[in-house]
Amino acid sequence: MEKSFDENNRLRELIKDNSLLLMVISRFGIPLKEAGNSIEDIGIRTGIHMPTFLCVANMISGRPFNPEDVDLNTLMTYLKRAHTFFLDFFLPEIRRKFILGTDFSHSSDVAQLILRFFDEYVGEVRRHMEYENDTLFGYIESLIGGRPVKSGYNISVFARHHDAISDKLNRLKDVLISYCPQGNADLINSVLFDIINCEADLISHCEVENRILVPAVIKAEKMIKRIESGAHISEENENMAPTLGKREEEITICVAKGMSNKEIADKLCISVNTVTTHRRNICSKLDIHSPAGLTIYAIINGLIDPKEIEI
Repeated sequence: MEKSFDENNRLRELIKDNSLLLMVISRFGIPLKEAGNSIEDIGIRTGIHMPTFLCVANMISGRPFNPEDVDLNTLMTYLKRAHTFFLDFFLPEIRRKFILGTDFSHSSDVAQLILRFFDEYVGEVRRHMEYENDTLFGYIESLIGGRPVKSGYNISVFARHHDAISDKLNRLKDVLISYCPQGNADLINSVLFDIINCEADLISHCEVENRILVPAVIKAEKMIKRIESGAHISEENENMAPTLGKREEEITICVAKGMSNKEIADKLCISVNTVTTHRRNICSKLDIHSPAGLTIYAIINGLIDPKEIEI
């Protein structure tokens, strides 16, 4: 297996390796003009949490990835943008081209059945993604924000019912190949090509949720359970618990507030490299490797009030 992309790689190297990452880059809000810059530099300039981007990019490219480094807010933003792309652009564009390229007067039965099948499928995808936007992401936002969560709901409930939403699209592809309606051959072939690409995109989208989002949320849930059990304040563990220095506490508070490394550096009048070094030491000392985890640590140790955290 090839080694993981890291913060020293230039963005164009990732694109050259896997053109599918163009969609990932767009959904993270990374401008394509940054292609010649390193991942680390892009994070400094844009404030985007690049470890989350690298985790997704490495997974989609079949390289080793680490969900421990994921920022849940950043990942949810990425997934929401993907939902918008599928529902508001990609699937409607496939439908538009199919109608434009099909001669309904000569193959009305087949064409109408295909269109009805497609519309039913889009309805299922919409319900699936709206559920995630409202219920799943709402749960995660409450979880990492320290607010009460829906009773009886957790990430395992989502995982058990997270079915593949690309299966019907694969069947539609087979129908088009076997019973291609009459019309504009170029447009019909373009529809088929879009369906194949959409299927691949949906599969990787679901894989990101299953292999990155779910493990990251499970870790956050476990931390919340330890907090609720009072383990973090037991006298037996208190003397053994690692302590942060004043500067480390200041940086942890800034991380909990959602500030980027550059914003932290500007606020504390230190270099970005110094911030990076402190964050690495903090994560090692606390054995907490995600901004969500550091946020929870800051709350339960009284470093910050939950009201100060933007969700």
